[in-house]
Amino acid sequence: NILTFALTLFTLVSFSQKNTKINTKELDKRLEELQKITKTVGFSVAIVKGNNVIYSKGFGYSDLENKVKVNENTLFPIGSTSKAFTTALLGIMEEEKGLLFTDSPKKYIPELEFYNNDLNNNVTILDMICHRTGMPRHDNSWYLFPTEDKDSLLSRIKHHKPFKEIREQWYYNNFMYLAQGLITEKLTGKSWEDNIRERFFKPLDMKRSNLNIKELQEQSNISKGYILEEFKNSKVTPYYNIASISPAGSINSSVVEMSNWLKIWLNKGKFEEKQVLPESYIKRATNPLMIVGNGISNAEFPDQHLNSYGYAWFVSSYKGHYRMEHGGNIDGFSANVALFPTDDIGIVVLSNQDGSYLPTLVRNAVSDNVLGLEKTDWTSFYSKLISKVIENHKKIEKTKNEVLTKNNIPTHNITDYTGIYHNPGYGKFKIENKNDSLFVKFKVANMLLRNINHDVFKPFWVNDNVVDAFSDTGYNFNFQSNDLGEIESVKIKLEPMLDPIEFKKVGETVVVVNTDIEKYVGSYAVSGIELKVFINDEKQLILSVPGQPNYTLIYSKENEFKVKDLSGYKARFDANSDKQYDLTLIQPNGTFTAKKTNK
Repeated sequence: NILTFALTLFTLVSFSQKNTKINTKELDKRLEELQKITKTVGFSVAIVKGNNVIYSKGFGYSDLENKVKVNENTLFPIGSTSKAFTTALLGIMEEEKGLLFTDSPKKYIPELEFYNNDLNNNVTILDMICHRTGMPRHDNSWYLFPTEDKDSLLSRIKHHKPFKEIREQWYYNNFMYLAQGLITEKLTGKSWEDNIRERFFKPLDMKRSNLNIKELQEQSNISKGYILEEFKNSKVTPYYNIASISPAGSINSSVVEMSNWLKIWLNKGKFEEKQVLPESYIKRATNPLMIVGNGISNAEFPDQHLNSYGYAWFVSSYKGHYRMEHGGNIDGFSANVALFPTDDIGIVVLSNQDGSYLPTLVRNAVSDNVLGLEKTDWTSFYSKLISKVIENHKKIEKTKNEVLTKNNIPTHNITDYTGIYHNPGYGKFKIENKNDSLFVKFKVANMLLRNINHDVFKPFWVNDNVVDAFSDTGYNFNFQSNDLGEIESVKIKLEPMLDPIEFKKVGETVVVVNTDIEKYVGSYAVSGIELKVFINDEKQLILSVPGQPNYTLIYSKENEFKVKDLSGYKARFDANSDKQYDLTLIQPNGTFTAKKTNK
């Protein structure tokens, strides 16, 4: 069904000096079909032409349970489509504060440290903007281990290993947008959030747009988020507070207010005669910087090519038309914002389905309609695509169930896996034994661990104390033993582009007062060597061995300590017949007992 631009019996909406027209009834029908085939609870869409919103509408529900309908003013989290706001702040800083995109980020945030000196010495702000630092995502570092402290989160970057050389390959990284947000904070003396409010929300009349889940929930006409379970049923899911990674994607808005954001990109940085963004930045930021992949995203659509990334925008050719766009995904929500700068067109789609393909499909269907292009049957395209996905999912589920139904027995007692595990680039989590089952406790979620082979366990999400048997994180917990056969760490493939991330077992944090450890202080003799145990100024128990550095003893359990930074080494204090303690050193090469002397 090719849309003709002659008068028809349908309602036609005309706009712009090019006299382009939208057949609204046909467009509504196509979008309703896409909603149905994707099983999306609700979404809204707006189309901008120059300075005018020429189409805005809501479909479906913002609250399925209570049958509350979506409209053009419904607020949704917009996810990573927030990134263009963050980089645009730097465009303002360039004009007002003398920032250069070729500067090192360390010029403005000297506390930023990368994994190696090559990154420290050569990464530029521009490299961070267009995702060409050579670092993979490390998203689980912020997702599973959130913090409200931006500086604390920034410090984790030092421990994030790269997988490519600088500028060798494009690869998405949210942490680099955290760093951009902090640069604007240092230059202005204001939080990233306040800069967004003052520089964009206020001048663009985005009165209901906000920057965190707490602010969102204080508003009316907001959407709940949904996940599609087993490709069948929509289930409400809690909002996810992305905390201090906010410059990468924390904005919540509506298609009406996002339309004002699009207008400045189509009008040389101006909104109602106010210069919101420098015109020089708009000109630069509509250009690509780094090729993405091989340049052709789908061989089925050869006219969609030259896929690149620029100033927080993906840039490509769509059926011969120059397009800038960016998607956004966060728990329960998906979005897409697109610009056709040479056609003077902007499109924004916000939906309440987790990881949804709908915003992309709607954007494409709208683009075909508005630009007068030959129409692709996006409903059939998605139907074929999802059929393959479901078929592949069934195969994976069958293999997974075969593994889980086996009678697997771990190599250690279940309590040996419990404790606190830590990685400096990520954070801490706790593993507990409840009713002979292992549970992982993160700040934002819990998991059940089921043994699948020796010391390897598969995690399943636990929601409201119910185990989600269909969930699959895509990674396993592979526990590692030291030379004494004790569990000392766990490796988890949290970053797909790297070897599994290792979390060291650090045990519980136990407060031991001075009087408790004073009984261990003294001299101990073994094989003619005198060992000394004392308490230092930091109230730590220290083991001194002649000719060696002092060793810090970390409380493990009653009368037993681990030797800090020495895997498989323990110190145990055993009461003797004189009502004193002897020192037993447990090492990979043997066990040695040192007798307490009277010194």
